This record gives sequence, C-alpha cells and structure tokens, in this order.
Amino acid sequence: QVQLVESGGGLVQAGGSLRLSCAASGRTFSAYAMGWFRQAPGLEREFVAGIRASGGSDVYADSVKGRFIISRDNAKNTVYLQMNSLKPEDTGVYYCASGRGPWPANGYDSWGQGTLVTVSS
Repeated sequence: QVQLVESGGGLVQAGGSLRLSCAASGRTFSAYAMGWFRQAPGLEREFVAGIRASGGSDVYADSVKGRFIISRDNAKNTVYLQMNSLKPEDTGVYYCASGRGPWPANGYDSWGQGTLVTVSS
C-alpha cells in the first residue's frame, strides 16, 4: 500500500507561482508513473500532469501546458508540480497519484489526500 502526502498549497495572487510536493512511501517509487490531478469546487477531478517512472516524457493537460512543470526525484521519493502564471481558474484541491500513467487512461491506483490551492484575482 502506497502512501502519498502532498504539501505546498496555499493562497496566491493571479500571476504568481507555487510549488507542490508529494512524498511517497510504501512501494518502489521509481517503478511507477506519478501524476497530479485537481478538483475545483462543484466540478469533477481532472488530470493536470503526469510523468513516467523514469522521469522522461512528461505530459500535461492543455489548460496548464506551458505554465506548469512536473518533475520527480526518485532518490527522494518525491514528485513536484511547479505552477507558474497562476490563474483564478487554477483554484482547487490538488491531488498526487501513483500508477501506470502517465496519462489517466493508463491508470492511477493510489491517491493522496490533497492540498488546497487558491488563486485570487
């Protein structure tokens, strides 16, 4: 059973930046793809970004492409999401996920509890 713990959320003004982290434990981190998803109030959870187990071939939702960067440090069992040029529509709870990835269709089977990101206009 893998445990995923997100951190780094908070309140930021539009145009600002935040860096989310997700620490993993419980299974071999480097063997699995990692992803970030988000859920805005009243909406369904949506895919944000994914990265392969090896760290290459990161993929993004069109809404964040060019603004967000996903990365991972397999030595630290941690995945990151650097969020730049934030917009109010980026507001939501951000979840870290582990699985076959990197695209949602490939499958994610473990989820963190989420960290709240609020972008003010």
